Amino acid sequence: MDVVATPMPGNAPRPVLATEGLTKVYRMGEVDVHALRGVDFQLAEGEFVVLLGASGSGKSTLLNILGGLDVPTSGRVFYREQELTHADERALTRYRREHVGFVFQFYNLIPSLTARENVALVTDISPNPLAPEEALSLVGLGTRLDHFPSQLSGGEQQRVALARAIARRPDILLCDEPTGALDAKTGTAVLEVIARINRELGTTTAVITHNAPIAQMADRVVTLADGRIAGEHRNTEKKAPGELSW
Repeated sequence: MDVVATPMPGNAPRPVLATEGLTKVYRMGEVDVHALRGVDFQLAEGEFVVLLGASGSGKSTLLNILGGLDVPTSGRVFYREQELTHADERALTRYRREHVGFVFQFYNLIPSLTARENVALVTDISPNPLAPEEALSLVGLGTRLDHFPSQLSGGEQQRVALARAIARRPDILLCDEPTGALDAKTGTAVLEVIARINRELGTTTAVITHNAPIAQMADRVVTLADGRIAGEHRNTEKKAPGELSW
């Protein structure tokens, strides 16, 4: 089944991503684990959203469904005017490849490839990519193109992962604990790159974290608890990553 174009209700402008009544239940032996319990969520064009919550709150599950890495048990998921809810694996693969960039806590770089070659893995299969050199320059690694992961610091490896994610010119950048394995100074440098990508490229961005101070750099903060949205607010004044106190 291909992705189906389905109109969303109402006359409001359609968000880039939206969910309606999203649930996700995992079967663990004889026990049902409810990871999401009726989540309604929207991500607007060019927005920077932080999804905040403790471990087990459901934020990673929500991000994985938004990115087409997982499917809901019930509810609906939309990318612009397309409904992803019942898309087959082929359609979800196309959606991920053409529209979504992912950054995870662990960098998932191939040790035997240089920074340039790690980025080229995605640019070689993309219709209109940035050159690997351009993507690495955007994340401040223009002089480290031919270094292997073992020759790069943790922060530099995460920035290579960011370059790989944005090299396909995705509409959406989804970041799952991108600073979780980094110290405060190195994490700040990575957050500065994420903020720059959102600001300069206009990439719609969602970052999930359990680190509350990071929320201060977002346009909007959504708090999850026990698989539900527990709160939401907009920052009247956004802080730069360098102004955050960890």
